[in-house]
Amino acid sequence: MGRTSPTYRRASERIIDEWKGFRRALPPEDREAFDHLLEHIRDHAAAGSNCESPDPVESMLLSILLEHEKRIRDMLERR
Repeated sequence: MGRTSPTYRRASERIIDEWKGFRRALPPEDREAFDHLLEHIRDHAAAGSNCESPDPVESMLLSILLEHEKRIRDMLERR
């Protein structure tokens, strides 16, 4: 039997594809930042695959928040 729902990686890439119009509307300097956020999603795809939430956007946003938390901690430690 095959899968009845898409893998997290496929689902997240589909959502990222749906966000292309949003990206196009951003100024160039914001596009670069937006692309960086998408990298965080892809970097944590294995963790997202293990989340039981039916909505992949939750895991996508958690991936971005996790990387932001790490950056904040790093900046605070450097003070």
